[in-house]
Amino acid sequence: MMKSNPASDHVYLNDGFKCSTISIHTNLSEQNGGSNNSVGTQGSKEFILTEDGKKVKPSRSTVECTKSWLQECSRRTFNRKTLHKKLPILGWLPRYSSQDAVGDLVAGITVGLTVIPQALAYAGIAGLPVAYGLYASFLGCFVYIFLGSCKDVPMGPSAIVALLTFQVAQGSWQKSVLLCLLSGIVELLMGLFGLGFLIDFVSGPVSSGFTSAVSLIILTSQIQSVLGITAKGNTFVEIWTQVFHNIEHTRAGDTVLGLTCIVVLLLMRSLSSCRIGPDDEEQCSSLQRVVNKVLWIVGTARNAILVVVCCLMGYLLHSEEHGAPFRVVGDIPPGLPSVQWPPTSLSANETSHGAAENFVEMVHSMGSGLIVIPLISLMENIAICKAFANGKSVDASQELIAIGTANIFNSFVQGFPGTGALSRGAVNNASGVRTPLSNIYSGGLVMIALLFLTPYFYFIPRPTLAAIIIAAVVFMIEVKVVKPMWRSKKSDLVPGVGTFVACLVLPLEWGILIGVGLNVIFILYHAARPKLSTELLTTQSGMDYMMITPDRCLIFPSVDYVRNLVNKQSMRQNVPVVIDASHVYGADFTTATVIDSLISDFNQRGQLLFFYNLKPSICAIFEQVSAAQFVVYYQEQQLDDLLKERNYTQKRSETA
Repeated sequence: MMKSNPASDHVYLNDGFKCSTISIHTNLSEQNGGSNNSVGTQGSKEFILTEDGKKVKPSRSTVECTKSWLQECSRRTFNRKTLHKKLPILGWLPRYSSQDAVGDLVAGITVGLTVIPQALAYAGIAGLPVAYGLYASFLGCFVYIFLGSCKDVPMGPSAIVALLTFQVAQGSWQKSVLLCLLSGIVELLMGLFGLGFLIDFVSGPVSSGFTSAVSLIILTSQIQSVLGITAKGNTFVEIWTQVFHNIEHTRAGDTVLGLTCIVVLLLMRSLSSCRIGPDDEEQCSSLQRVVNKVLWIVGTARNAILVVVCCLMGYLLHSEEHGAPFRVVGDIPPGLPSVQWPPTSLSANETSHGAAENFVEMVHSMGSGLIVIPLISLMENIAICKAFANGKSVDASQELIAIGTANIFNSFVQGFPGTGALSRGAVNNASGVRTPLSNIYSGGLVMIALLFLTPYFYFIPRPTLAAIIIAAVVFMIEVKVVKPMWRSKKSDLVPGVGTFVACLVLPLEWGILIGVGLNVIFILYHAARPKLSTELLTTQSGMDYMMITPDRCLIFPSVDYVRNLVNKQSMRQNVPVVIDASHVYGADFTTATVIDSLISDFNQRGQLLFFYNLKPSICAIFEQVSAAQFVVYYQEQQLDDLLKERNYTQKRSETA
C-alpha cells in the first residue's frame, strides 16, 4: 500500500473529533457549484474574482491604504480590552471603595517606613551617595500606579539591581542615572514587543543559584562597613581578598555597633510572627489583639525604628572635636532633586581614568549590563507577582512596560535603576494592600523625608545601614531548595550550582549567562536523546509485530540516535516493525534523509517497516526523499492488509 500522497489517499484521523459536540461545516456547496446561500466559508472581501477564475487585489491609492491601515490599528488599539490591558488602572479604579482606601493607606505607610532606610542602604551597594537611593524611590511609585498590574509590587531600588548598577557604573552617579534611562528604554521596548517570555529561559535552579550568589556578594560587600574598613572589588573573591588585606584597620566602634544592630534586627524580625492568645483572631481578647498588632508593627518597621534609634545615638555621641565613635552618613542635600535630562557625557574630572567620555563611550562601557539589568529586574518583579498572584495569570510584558516607564521617569530625577523588591512586596501583602494605589503613600513618605528630614540623616551610622542590608539578604540565600531538588531531580543541581559558583568567581552577567547556557545544553541533550518505548503486539489476524514509539519530535540532533536504537531493537526480533509517530509533531530534511537510510537498512535485512499515524505535513517531507519505499497507515486494521500485500508469513519457533 504505497502512499504517494497521504493527504489525498487517506484521511488523517483525530480522535478528538469523535467526542466533540462542535458542528463543523465545510463549503461543499461551493465545491459542487452550489448556490451562494449555502452554509460555508465566506470569501475574502480583499480580492476580486476575475472571469478567468483568478483572484486579484483591487487597485487602491497609497492614501487609501494608509487610511485603512491607520483605522485598523486604531480599532485594535483603542478598544476596551486593549486599554484595560495596557492601563490596568482602568480595571480597578472604577470599583475603588473605602475599604480599599484604608488597606492601601496602611500598606503604603508601612512600606514607606521600610523603603526609606532600605533606599539609604541600597545606595551604598550601588556605590552612590545615600541621597540617590531616595531619588530612585518616589517618582517610579507614581508611574507604577497607572501601568502596574500587580497590587503587591512596591517600585523602588532593590539589593540585586543595586549591585548590578555598581558593577556596570562603578560608583559614577552620572553613569548610574544614564543607565536608569537606557535600562528603562530597553524594558519598555521589550514590553511593547511582547518579549516578557524571555524570563522563561531562566529556570528555577538558575534563578536560585543567581539569587544566592548575589546575596552572598551583597553580604560580603557590607562587611567593610561593619568593620569600618575599605575593601573594593566586583566579585566575591576580590572583596574578601581586600577584607583580609585591610583587616588590621578595623574600627572597634563600627564593629560593635554593626554586630549589635544585626542581632537586634534578627530578634525584631521574629516579633512580626509572634502571637499571644488563640490562633483564631476572633477568639482573642481586645488586649491580645492590641499586643499582637504592636508586635507586628515593631517587627515590620524594625528598619525604621533601628535607624531612628541609632541616629539619635549618633547625634548624642557626636562631638565637634572628635566626631562620632563610628562612621556616619554625612551631609545629604535637602529638598527634592531637580528635574533634568540624564548626563550624556563626562568631563575628565568626572571619570576614574582621567579622560573625558562622550555618550557613545559611556554606553559602550556599560556593555551587557543594558540587557542583564532589565532581565534581572523583570525576574525580581515577576517573583513578587507570582508569589502573591493566588493563581491569577501574570503578564510579564505589561510588567516590563510598567518598570521600564518608571525607570525612564526616575532617570530625570537622578535615580538609579529599580524594580520591585521581594522583601517590600511581602510587607505590602502582609499589610493588607488592595490596589497599586498604595505606592502613592510610600512615594509620598519618601518625598516628605527629602523635604524635611535630610538634615537629621547626617547622624545615621553607616554600620547600621550595613546591618539592615545583611539582615535582609541573609534570608535570600536559597539553601532550602537544595534538598527537594536533590530528591526530585539531581541533574537540576548542575545549572543551579554552576550559576552559583560562576557568579561568585566571575562578573554577574557572565555567571547568569553560564547558568542559562547550562540549561540550554540540558535542553538540547534531551532533544537529542528522545525516549523510545518498545512493545511486542499482535494484529487482528494473529501476526506478531513490534511497535516502537518515540516520545517527541524527530529533528537532526536526535534522528541518528533513533535510527541506531530502532535497528538495534528490530534485529532482536525478526518481525515487522511499526514506528508509532503519534508524538512526532515536527521533522526536518535531515530527518527525512536518515529515515530513508533506515528504510534501506530494513530492506537489506528483508524486514518490514511501517509508520503509523504520521501527520500528513511530516509525511509529505518524508515522501520527498523516500517516496518509493515509504509506507504509512492510519487505522490499525490496515496493518493486516499491508502484511498480506507483501506476502508476509510469520516464522514461528517450534517449542518442545
